[in-house]
Amino acid sequence: MTTPAALSTAEARGRLHELTVIDVRTPGEYAGGHLPGALNIPLDHLQRALPDIRRAADRGAVLVVCASGARSENARRVLAESGVDTSTLSGGTGAWSAEGHELHRPQGAPRKVWGMERQVRFTAGTVVLLGLLLGLLVHPAFQLLSAGIAAGLVFSALTDTCGMAALLARLPHNRPRAADLDHALAALRNG
Repeated sequence: MTTPAALSTAEARGRLHELTVIDVRTPGEYAGGHLPGALNIPLDHLQRALPDIRRAADRGAVLVVCASGARSENARRVLAESGVDTSTLSGGTGAWSAEGHELHRPQGAPRKVWGMERQVRFTAGTVVLLGLLLGLLVHPAFQLLSAGIAAGLVFSALTDTCGMAALLARLPHNRPRAADLDHALAALRNG
């Protein structure tokens, strides 16, 4: 049976009990609210988790989730290239929540971390403003910072990738604790 590339929120909700759900967002985003039963395996840890995800896919359907669907689609492609068939959630946790479905939050979760998209917008805006300000006050060459961010945003839109998000994901508040990642991998192994 071929796994559909994407499931609607209604399809996913109806099958949630039979799906292994992998949330590829950062730990901070995951702590802010995730699908019931979702395991947090950030996108940049996918290769480490590949053997365990493959085992889970051999047992049943795997749903990959992120905030809007872009990162989960990237994860689905990476997994497909490794022979692991998965689906994504159309619209991600944003669509899930917008339709009134419950999001789980871990007990004792740290303060809410901004979503990756918001972190990127804030960082890009700050660097653009800084480049313009330094260009006016110090030297016009600093305006190249703003031009570089603009070029990066255009490239990001054309390729549906985001280098800034990849860099921001490496910040400590976006990194999984080793114990949390190990727990998610063990849950995948044990089904």
